[in-house]
Amino acid sequence: MAGHKIAPTLAWGLALSLLSIQAHADFGNLGHPATAEEVAGWNIDISADGKGLPQGQGTIEAGAKLYQTACIGCHGVKLEGGLGPALAGGMGSLASDKPLKTVGSYWPYATTLFDYIRRAMPFQAPQSLTDEEVYSLTAYLLHENGVIPAGTVMNAKTLPAVRMPNRDGFYVDDRPDTKDVRCMSDCLPASAPFPKP
Repeated sequence: MAGHKIAPTLAWGLALSLLSIQAHADFGNLGHPATAEEVAGWNIDISADGKGLPQGQGTIEAGAKLYQTACIGCHGVKLEGGLGPALAGGMGSLASDKPLKTVGSYWPYATTLFDYIRRAMPFQAPQSLTDEEVYSLTAYLLHENGVIPAGTVMNAKTLPAVRMPNRDGFYVDDRPDTKDVRCMSDCLPASAPFPKP
């Protein structure tokens, strides 16, 4: 008997839920086309060749000071890691049983370091650093990994020129599916069956 009382209640509850969803399903007036300024705020990626790097510059010395206040809590006094990963060391360890992947031992491009710091650091306040602070932290980390000498200034011209120790440790994905050329004539019709492997 109890099932007979619950079934109508569930049915009414389901019906009311569906009506509520239908009432809120009209999203025609939601949002607006993004403006160029709004898009620019999200378009902050940096290519390996440095395309997209902003104006400004940074020094190793300024990066060392900023590291002490913004990074040391997670990455350690000597960049050895802690709450966050190690940022230095690991040279020659990648082929070992316990590789240590750091800025100096693993990363193939210095521009990727800038991009990552700019987007995601510090952990508790991502994207809060100025471009000059990001250039400075990048310079400091590269120097501490023995990649650039003291006195080097990092900017949109010098950063892409940095050659990382593991640049050649990666390989190009040359599978055929990444190099297909779009068919422009004598192509299979769209309704043709997909070829089986």
